[in-house]
Amino acid sequence: MLRITPGERRVLQLLAAGVSRTELAASLRLPEHELDGRLGTLFGRMGVTTDAEAAAECVKRGLLSRDLSG
Repeated sequence: MLRITPGERRVLQLLAAGVSRTELAASLRLPEHELDGRLGTLFGRMGVTTDAEAAAECVKRGLLSRDLSG
């Protein structure tokens, strides 16, 4: 079973809602390359390669609802 932290869940929610990686990195006060590295690690654990695949996989596994408001 995949376990994600509350922070990872929030990042995935924002990506699924269409927030760009640039905007996300700025809001987290991270360099974009560091965010990319962290997402790469998370996506590897999930077995996905793109933001869209990650969002779909999270919905499929019940980690995110289809209603991305919460």
